[in-house]
Amino acid sequence: MNNKSDNNYFPGSPLATSGIPERDAPIKEAIILAGGFGTRLRSAVPDLPKCMAPVAGKPFISYVIDYYSLQGIEKFVFSLGFKHEQVENYLNDNYYTLNMEYVIEEDPLGTGGAVQLACSNSKEKNVLVLNGDTIFKINLGEVSAIHYEKKAECTLCLKPMLNFDRYGVVEINEHLVVQKFLEKKFYEKGTINGGVYALNVPAFLEKKFPPKFSFEKDYLERYYAGGKLIGIIQDSYFIDIGIPEDFSRAQEELAAWH
Repeated sequence: MNNKSDNNYFPGSPLATSGIPERDAPIKEAIILAGGFGTRLRSAVPDLPKCMAPVAGKPFISYVIDYYSLQGIEKFVFSLGFKHEQVENYLNDNYYTLNMEYVIEEDPLGTGGAVQLACSNSKEKNVLVLNGDTIFKINLGEVSAIHYEKKAECTLCLKPMLNFDRYGVVEINEHLVVQKFLEKKFYEKGTINGGVYALNVPAFLEKKFPPKFSFEKDYLERYYAGGKLIGIIQDSYFIDIGIPEDFSRAQEELAAWH
């Protein structure tokens, strides 16, 4: 799907900023959630963690690391679970100069539990949270600037799409404050949650969630009404390899990245 639309999808979107205050340098640390089983992808990739699915000759996670390194991320925290040794071995062999650490889920904690565990090991006030099976080519400087400007607890990167039914829709107002999460169904157009977040770690951890929970359902959808969740539209390349059709599409599209 090649969806092009105007970044000013909602009126008044302050995508042009005057710069980032010196005390608020762009986010430098990323948490990559890479512990999933990849159940829907099992027919195409039977024996690998989803993030290790081979795409155009390389594990998919390498594209995530390479893109966000170019965006200025200096440290990566990998939240691992299912067959984590395979991910660790690949990264140790191929990214041995990368500033990275691993956080291992002994039992599946859900997306929220995985983020919480990784954040508990972070020394940064603000981090970027990514999914290891998705590439969303956001502009990190822009996202960081708006996250700080709005004093957001969590800034969601939203992708405009046309004619889709695989994702729900996130609605924001003219001030970029998240107003509503709409369920999955067919939409002619809308902005989806692209699975990339700028997160204020202390504000998130003070919620004191249980060890296992859903980041999307138990955090985003529960707390957005407080007005501290912001959405910023990033009309740039997006692919989620979670289903065989998009995994197949990625083979062609990401081959150009070599």
